Amino acid sequence: MAKENNFKVEFKSQHHLRSFHQHGAAESPRSCSLDMLLRRLRAIEAKQDDKFATIMDAVGEFGTFQWRLVALTFIPNILSTFFLFADIFMFTPQKPYCNTSWILAVGPNLTESERLNLTLPRAPNGSFLTCLMYLPVDWILDSIIHFGLNRRDSCQDGWIYPEVKKRSLINEFDLVCGKEPNPEIMQNMYLAGLLTGSFLFGFITDKLGRHPSILLSLLGLIIFGFGTAFVNSFHQYLFFRFGVSQAAVGYAISSASLSEWLVGMHQAHAIILGHCFFAMGIMFLTGLAYSLPHWRLLFLVSGAPVFPFISYIWILPESPRWLMMKGKLKEAKQVLCYAAGVNKKTVPSSLLDKLQLPGEKVTTASILDFYSNRHLRKVTLVMCSMFAIGCNCYMLSLRMKELGVNIHFTQVIPGMMEVPARLCCIFLLEQLKRKRSLILTFFQGALMCFLSLLLPSGTSVAGLRMEGWPHCLATELKSLLVLIIVLGEFSLAATVTVFYIYTSELLPTVLRATGLGLLSLVWAAGGILSLIVVNQNIAILPVFLCCISAFVALFFCVKLPETQDQPIPDSLKHLPPERR
Repeated sequence: MAKENNFKVEFKSQHHLRSFHQHGAAESPRSCSLDMLLRRLRAIEAKQDDKFATIMDAVGEFGTFQWRLVALTFIPNILSTFFLFADIFMFTPQKPYCNTSWILAVGPNLTESERLNLTLPRAPNGSFLTCLMYLPVDWILDSIIHFGLNRRDSCQDGWIYPEVKKRSLINEFDLVCGKEPNPEIMQNMYLAGLLTGSFLFGFITDKLGRHPSILLSLLGLIIFGFGTAFVNSFHQYLFFRFGVSQAAVGYAISSASLSEWLVGMHQAHAIILGHCFFAMGIMFLTGLAYSLPHWRLLFLVSGAPVFPFISYIWILPESPRWLMMKGKLKEAKQVLCYAAGVNKKTVPSSLLDKLQLPGEKVTTASILDFYSNRHLRKVTLVMCSMFAIGCNCYMLSLRMKELGVNIHFTQVIPGMMEVPARLCCIFLLEQLKRKRSLILTFFQGALMCFLSLLLPSGTSVAGLRMEGWPHCLATELKSLLVLIIVLGEFSLAATVTVFYIYTSELLPTVLRATGLGLLSLVWAAGGILSLIVVNQNIAILPVFLCCISAFVALFFCVKLPETQDQPIPDSLKHLPPERR
């Protein structure tokens, strides 16, 4: 019987190969290369091995149902971006002055400039001191003007911001004059949310399902994202930022896992499209932050569109792959039949019967399998390469801040570049496949990061002062550095997208979300380490970290198997023999 089945598979393969040769000869002798024929043949054989892919052929690989699913799951990525990167526009530099409105009691007709001139001391360069004031006195206005005030002290009644036209967290909670927020604390709170959210939602998505995890993360965006507009203190703001970063990374993991509805390149294209929506959200956020006059309005406008997504309780379906692995065959058949009905197709009952799992109905797996299974150990080592990507991403971001580039420019330009960067992944994956695309994009991004750290910014390099440089040369060097940083961010954006696609195809369905969560966790850990290294103020440390992490990551990436045109494993038993 086994020989007969092998003969049938071999006969089908030969039949498909002959049909492709005939089709290529009919069109043009040079239109279809042998490599393309072999690639198509491998894809056909992979589909024959993947039962789910065979059923999805009957359901419709990318019909109306899949289009709707992709749109519904990836539109919230734009809102996730609003909440994740809003911090950038919340702490714009402000110039405060002590509130000296007490003098209006004796001089109600004083202009603002006259009031500041009488009540604020001046620095040696003639500018007003921002954190000191003259203490109030019981004199008449003429005496104050004639004799002046001498007793200084710190601000008694808060601060005013006469030169500021927008309301931000700085002037809302008076985070000035020794109360400035520590950038390290804010970044670490954000990354700590990513760390905990990656682990937590990866576990929830694999244990409870993709659909409940999406709903839970959307609830988190409503509570901690929209709710940020109503905080009453800076500490409350930090707590809400911690919660919203958890929800945002949870939605990214669960929505990427729900792309299991798609097969082959359609799944890769869906993940690429979701990352493009993420990049578009950065550009929309920049436009809103530039136009809205109050930081609370930014969170209100950004968070209001999340409420309609409550309807996802009834609209979004569960992943049939996950249902099948959990033994919920009846529910899996129901959602597949529903999808076929939306696509105006019918699934034969004989195909649905193939969903029946032999032996055990429920497939169990845990995070410990990443250690006990040989294939997953190899994948885990390669997932550590995301640590190097996180380091390089944060190095480039911090380097851009050091150059003093306009804050809106630093967000709009990289956001505009990320969309074509992620779309380029489609071409790379088709021509170079997964492994080569990952190695190429990461090597280019790491090289740009190394150059940005090595080249001087016009003021210093490797700890040496460059004050004797001509101004024109320093300006040109700054422009060159900005270009290198943008190219580096372009390459690393493509690297992250390829890495997500590659990892989702390497991992089995029962542990896919957990693996994607660990991937995000490792990325956040790389960001934390890069912040620690940069704050040491030792110029050689960032260069050393960039080079060593990139070299180790590239070494591990070479060890990975190619996954293009291969069936996606559903359980640990489904891993091909060469991967075990």
